Formats: sequence, C-alpha cells, structure tokens
Amino acid sequence: MYIDSGFISQVFAYSYALLKPSVGAFYAEALSLLSAFIVFAVLLGILIVGFVYLFGWGERKFMARVHSRHGPTYVGKFGILQNMADVIKLLSKENITPDNADKPLYGLVLPLLYAMFVVMLAFIPITGTFVGINATLGLLVVFLLLSFSPLIMFLAGWTSGNKFASISAQRSVITMVSYELPMLFVVVAVAMLAHSYNLISIVNAQSGMWFGILMPIGLVVFFTVMLAELERPPFDLREADNELIAGWLTDVSAPYYGLALFLDYTRMFVGSLLISLLFLGGWLGPVLPAAFWMILKVVLVTIFIIVLRTSMLRMRLDRVIRTGWLYLLPLSLLNVLITFVVFVK
Repeated sequence: MYIDSGFISQVFAYSYALLKPSVGAFYAEALSLLSAFIVFAVLLGILIVGFVYLFGWGERKFMARVHSRHGPTYVGKFGILQNMADVIKLLSKENITPDNADKPLYGLVLPLLYAMFVVMLAFIPITGTFVGINATLGLLVVFLLLSFSPLIMFLAGWTSGNKFASISAQRSVITMVSYELPMLFVVVAVAMLAHSYNLISIVNAQSGMWFGILMPIGLVVFFTVMLAELERPPFDLREADNELIAGWLTDVSAPYYGLALFLDYTRMFVGSLLISLLFLGGWLGPVLPAAFWMILKVVLVTIFIIVLRTSMLRMRLDRVIRTGWLYLLPLSLLNVLITFVVFVK
C-alpha cells in the first residue's frame, strides 16, 4: 500500500532542517517524524473538538427555534458556553458501572468505538495536503472501519448486563447491517467513476462536475445510509424521547454518556466529510482557499442533517429494515448499473 501525506511531509522537512545541525541526521529524522505526527494530531483534535462543540450548540439552538423555545440562552453570549457547563456537570458526576456488567469490557467498548472513528479521520483528507495517511485504498479502509461499528455497539449493550440496553443494541445492529450492502455498492460506483479508491483522487476526478450531479441516485442512497449508520432521525432507533430510553446507553452514568454524546457528533463529522468528498467535490471550489470550501460543504451537509431531525418522525424498526432491503439495495444496484453503462463502458 502506497502511503503519502503532503502536510506531514512539509512539517517533517521543516523540523528536519532545524534539528539536523544540532542532533545529527539519525535523531533528527526520528524526532522530525514524531513531531510531524504530533502536529497533525493536535490540529485534527482541534478540528474535531471545534466541530463537536459548535454543532452541539447549533443543533440545540436550531431545534429550540423550530419548537418555539429559547434553547441555550443564559450561559455566555447566545448560550455559547452552555455546552461547556454541561460538560463540566457530566464529568463532575460519579461514573457508576452496573453490577451485572462485564466491567473490563464494558469500560473499554465506548473508548474503542471513539478511537476507531479517530483512526478513520486519519485516512480522510480535509484538503489535498492535510491528511494523515493518504492510502491508495483509503475509501475501502474507511468502509472497513465503519463495518466494525455494529459489532462494537452490540458489545456496548450486551456487556452492560441490562436487558433493555442489550435489546436496543440488537435493534441498532439489525438496522446498520441492513444498510451495509447499499453503502458498499455506492462506494463501488464512486470508485468506478473515479477509477480509484484513493479519496484525494476521487475529489480530483470531480474537477469537471460533482459526482452528486452525475449519480444523483448514489447521492440519495449514500446520504440515507449515512443517516442510518449515524443513528440520526428518522433512523434514530437507539433513542426514543417519548419512551425515556437511550438504547444501548440506557444504563450508563453521566461521564460515559458525555463521551457517547461527543462520539455522536464526531460520527456526524465523519459522515458529513464523506458525503462532501464523494459527491460534492470536497475542497474544490473557485478563488477561495481549499479549506474554506471543505468546511463550507461540511457545514451545509450537517445543517441539512439537523433540519431532518427537526422535521421527520422516528421510523419503526420494521419500516427501517424494509427501507434498506426493499428500496435502498435495489437503488444502489441500479446506480452501479447506470454508472457502468453510461460512464465506464
């Protein structure tokens, strides 16, 4: 597998030029590589935290406006510090592990799931140069990592020792498995159109026209599948506000639940990035910097996801599964066929 990263290479070269005269070539190379990865990790962490915080606040404000409520108002200007107050409140509470839980595995599952999405972000380019690992098969690696989500979520519910959390975890897994095949076929169609599984090559292939315009069926299917994978409305089977449950998180305490909320917005960040990269031309755009166009498209996709939450009803489990198998799967196959006949053959 060929791996390359323009950003890390630039930081490495700059650090190496500074360190080589003082510590020698061998140590300068090792320290420069370490410093390059640390700089990338810090910038990526700032990006994730900024997205999670701002859209956590923005979603609450937008939903409050739609529901004719005030929402976050009093803590900070426009309630911007309300999320910080909630984080402090959640972390200050005692972390209680259920008596019947498999304690070592139960405490490891959610951090493992979050780490998987952070690793996934290392393969997803923000711009043509800002990427941790520019892998030749980057799109397949991201899809492979996403496919582990149902298993880890099932473990989260099962290891809690709570029958309601376990049943809810099974419900989430059934939904996500039902949507794996449509996602795979859309990924194949995108790779066929770009003649590559490399995410940077896929974006560059859209310099003439976005793939979302060339394959609108693929865009609709992939966006719907991502909503299901992210457990966002109308596929939010994990949570049921009218039933006062939280799915596989039903029996968790405040700090653990706070990490789960942080994970939810990180997953939404990953989903918005993938939609923007595969169908909306990624960072491509006129005049303005590449990072601006990437962030703008991610913001617009995320706002649309939030709008759907405020305007759509939660679907029953049987309808969610029927949608995946009876509608999205045939549409994804049709999208592959049309892509092959019209653009490849």
